[in-house]
Amino acid sequence: MPLPLAFEITSLVVLVLILAADLVLAYKRPHVPSFKEATLWVVFYVGLALVFALLMLLFSDGEQAGQFLAGWLTEYSLSIDNLFVFVIIMSRFNVPRKYQQEALMVGIIIALVLRGIFILIGAQLIESLSWIFYIFGAFLLYTAFKQAFGNHDDEGDGENRLVRLLRKRVAIADDFDGAKVRTVVDGRKIFTPMIIVFIALGSTDLLFALDSIPAIFGITQNPFIVFTAN
Repeated sequence: MPLPLAFEITSLVVLVLILAADLVLAYKRPHVPSFKEATLWVVFYVGLALVFALLMLLFSDGEQAGQFLAGWLTEYSLSIDNLFVFVIIMSRFNVPRKYQQEALMVGIIIALVLRGIFILIGAQLIESLSWIFYIFGAFLLYTAFKQAFGNHDDEGDGENRLVRLLRKRVAIADDFDGAKVRTVVDGRKIFTPMIIVFIALGSTDLLFALDSIPAIFGITQNPFIVFTAN
């Protein structure tokens, strides 16, 4: 039984409102979350995912809800290493701890937009070219092999190359100006290092999505379920 279109639209609207509220909260009250606060946020979002699965069961059937839960658990388990990379990015660019939460939220929003585009393209390819699954499978095997036996000593160099590339093409200040993306230096407006952080977080997450999204497409070919599982 397919999900009602009204349910899908309402779900996406609610998702946007939650992310917007989270971003506004981080902007209005920049701070370093305590362990207790961070735990409560994790419990909130996990509970939100479970409630969403229950609503899918009520509005559709067990198959759709089961596909979402399987995809969500797959993405959740694969996203754990993202956290360590995000911490490295924050540390490497010396993001003030007070503004790390806001930087992370903006990075997540950028990542969701990029993932949404990637999912739509992937769904269209699967619908038109069924053999694309073999390419997805081969890529997942390649990624697993690289993670298991590859040399990870130079993984951080990619961020340095990105910084050098941006600095060649865009005027970027040496220091942060709070959480601002633009600041005034010597009478002219230029970008702050925060723009690099946003791009690094969003693009790095998209690289992780190159293996997690094909894995979820192996569970379901419904783009809505794939996106919400992310």
